[in-house]
Amino acid sequence: MSRPVTLFSGQWADLPLDTMCQKTRSFGYDGIELACWGDHFEVDKADDAYCKKKLALLKKHKLELYSISTHLVGQSVCDNIDERHQSILPDYIWGDGDPEGVRQRAAEEMKKTAAAAKRLGINVVNGFTGSSIWHLLYSFPPLSEKMIDRGYQDFADRWIPILDEFEKLGVKYGMEVHPTEIAFDIASAERALEAVDHHPAFGFNYDPSHFGYQGVDYVEFIYRFSERIFHVHIKDAKWSDVPAEAGVFGGHIAFGDRRRFWDFTSPGRGDTNFEEIIRALNRIHYTGPLSVE
Repeated sequence: MSRPVTLFSGQWADLPLDTMCQKTRSFGYDGIELACWGDHFEVDKADDAYCKKKLALLKKHKLELYSISTHLVGQSVCDNIDERHQSILPDYIWGDGDPEGVRQRAAEEMKKTAAAAKRLGINVVNGFTGSSIWHLLYSFPPLSEKMIDRGYQDFADRWIPILDEFEKLGVKYGMEVHPTEIAFDIASAERALEAVDHHPAFGFNYDPSHFGYQGVDYVEFIYRFSERIFHVHIKDAKWSDVPAEAGVFGGHIAFGDRRRFWDFTSPGRGDTNFEEIIRALNRIHYTGPLSVE
């Protein structure tokens, strides 16, 4: 089963999109997944004329478009906002930095992103959700179930209105299950789905690189959520088979440090079993792109 292979532009948002398109085509990719930062795709400018211009540029370079990604703004919908977010957000969303104001403006931007996707003629937007309870990952001091419940209720309260707008426009949101999000493994992904009452516009951008080092069965994830896999990232990670100085939580050590238990790698250079992933995607009849990140 052949699928288009695309390249996610987010890591090269410092390059002008025309340059990025030239390189993407020269590398042999079928298409590009546009990040909603840098000049690659700017939601606040995305009227009909702007979208037509972007599509014309992609056509010029013989590149297809299947999705856009808004990880940075999506992260800010539910997060505990602090100075970290100022570095990833446009000024018009950061504003005066008041946390609730940032969250509200991010939510409105998400709705506008769905409308922009429709203008582009695509039906998938990928991204993060943020989480008000990620800091409660380890249960000490002791925390109550009510605290976790409140976090999932906060997620539902903030995201259901966004997802309703996505549904009206015929666009789906592929949440990338990832540490720091409301869903970061199979169990939390199931709970996130339950929180939004299995909203038809809510599913997943499947990225196996965030699972293996946690000890999560990344192939089972595909089967468990077979009807909710809206998009796929090809990204790899390598983890140690012996104890390390900095474990799963990273020890506040930067990526690339040899003392880490795990690290990201180029696809095929890590420990992720992509053959089993592709077999699983075949079995669930996923026909969308494989987007290399």
